[in-house]
Amino acid sequence: MLNLLALSFEGELAPSLDLHCMAPGHKPPDGWGVGYYPGGELAASLVKEAAPQPGSNRSGLMKTWDPLESSIFLLHLRTAAWGPLTEANTQPFCRSAWGRDWLLTHSGSLEQRLNIPQGSLFEPVGSTDSEALFCRLLDWIHQQGWRSLGDVDAPRLRGWLEEVNTLGPLTLVVSDGQDLCIYADRTGATNCWLWQVSPPYERLILGDADLELDLTRRGAKSRKGFIISTHPIESRTEVPATWKQMPPSSLVILRQGALRAEVLPPKSLGTGGGKPALAAEFEARSRLRRPPVAPVRVMDVHHRTVYRYAQPVERSAHKLRLTPLHDRLQSLLAHEVTMSSGVTQAEYEDVFGNRVRKVLVDTPYQELVIEARSRVELRDTDPLSYRPLHVRSTLPLVWMPWQANMLQPYLLPPELADTQLEELLEYAMSFARRNDFDLLDTLLDINFSIFKEYRYLQGSTTLNTTPFDVYSTRTGVCQDFANVFICLARLLGVPARYTCGYIYTGPKHANSIQAEASHAWVQVYLPEVGWKGFDPTNGILTQTDHVRVAVGRQYSDTTPTRGTIYLGGGGERLEVFVRCEPVEPGSR
Repeated sequence: MLNLLALSFEGELAPSLDLHCMAPGHKPPDGWGVGYYPGGELAASLVKEAAPQPGSNRSGLMKTWDPLESSIFLLHLRTAAWGPLTEANTQPFCRSAWGRDWLLTHSGSLEQRLNIPQGSLFEPVGSTDSEALFCRLLDWIHQQGWRSLGDVDAPRLRGWLEEVNTLGPLTLVVSDGQDLCIYADRTGATNCWLWQVSPPYERLILGDADLELDLTRRGAKSRKGFIISTHPIESRTEVPATWKQMPPSSLVILRQGALRAEVLPPKSLGTGGGKPALAAEFEARSRLRRPPVAPVRVMDVHHRTVYRYAQPVERSAHKLRLTPLHDRLQSLLAHEVTMSSGVTQAEYEDVFGNRVRKVLVDTPYQELVIEARSRVELRDTDPLSYRPLHVRSTLPLVWMPWQANMLQPYLLPPELADTQLEELLEYAMSFARRNDFDLLDTLLDINFSIFKEYRYLQGSTTLNTTPFDVYSTRTGVCQDFANVFICLARLLGVPARYTCGYIYTGPKHANSIQAEASHAWVQVYLPEVGWKGFDPTNGILTQTDHVRVAVGRQYSDTTPTRGTIYLGGGGERLEVFVRCEPVEPGSR
């Protein structure tokens, strides 16, 4: 029989739990319980039943009970080894400490019950080894001066649990309402398995002879997260169950469906074979906290656009945004635009500060060639050089009234259905909660998560594709990923604007899809710092590989070429060629 099951997901899930083991004709467990944190609060709710009868009302409630909604769940099915069959001895156990409720479930049975020293802050109510362990664990955390799992030194916690593990089988899950900590038994007497669930998925159901868990029955929310179990449970939908067994004596800490820490026992660190996948991803995210300083670069950009028509165009007007921006981080050294036809009527700066060229073509043509050549010096070498400054760095941001007025165009989310915006807001808040509402860490997490979890696929979207569409399918191109980032940032009250330009992807052009076309990314306005660039397509902060050409509220404010045909035309074909290459110092 499955003994322990836990969930950590981004945002709140409303799962349906069908306890087959409680159905008539089955032998029920000695007790069962579910613990969770409704409403994203730090106060836990428990549903427990000791010595249950088949078909009990409480077990049936788990299928459709509306309040069963949380980002963290702990489920335990008891096979009694210590103490009578009472609710006091039924897991999960709960204790309130330091302004939050703690929950614990334990798979295994220690050979002896831990003693509770006189004067301890926590004492067991029941008589199980697991509850005594829980009290000793909280006492130890208090002695270290910690108040949450976020404060905990993960290697020291793993070492303490490994020492307790010498007393008998110990696979343990503990939560403080924000984080979920999992420790795997050192001997493998009770195994622990992780399934990292990745969207998109329409239905996600898993189960075995004892239970069925439907994560999408009561509201399909395609969220990422982790499922933890003492043995692999099969998937009953098209989503493959990719269970991975935790190494013995290892410890993992999760928050909002993402890894915060993974600690292996010292003896396994030197065995070779590279880092575990979870640890490698965690380190990749951590490196973004401070990217290396980039060299100053001078970049040559060639942008060629060709329009071809089946019938001659008699008259047309065009607006071109092909002139790179010129400011303290980017200098325009040279620039020219040529057209095969047309007369420039005006050049001006639009309301967003972009250089716009207005062109009228009143001679017939079937092919129109527009070429822009630019040389730009890029000096944004260290985008986080401001960090020592005193800045308001915690969400939510507070703006002076005149600041809010100036930034209003960059604070309004797109016009979507309320239900879609609510789900995107919950998604955005999962990043904020995961990063303790730190502004920069939240933005970096969004940036890297889009890069890691969304699939770049040309032709998968159109200009009418919404951020919610991209969030639902986890598929798109650079403009889609920029739009998702912008939407999430604005929902969190962070001003964000769309940025169009070019990217240099390296001498071998490994990323030719992005290098041979205009590229899109995001700039967010940080208090007392200014606009900073985030490229969610590549999961990086923008430095001296990105050439900015135009900024605005959305793509339509930044389009490189845009026109209206007044007479003629038809059967339009478009070709775009972009080449962005650094200039060697000796040839400048």
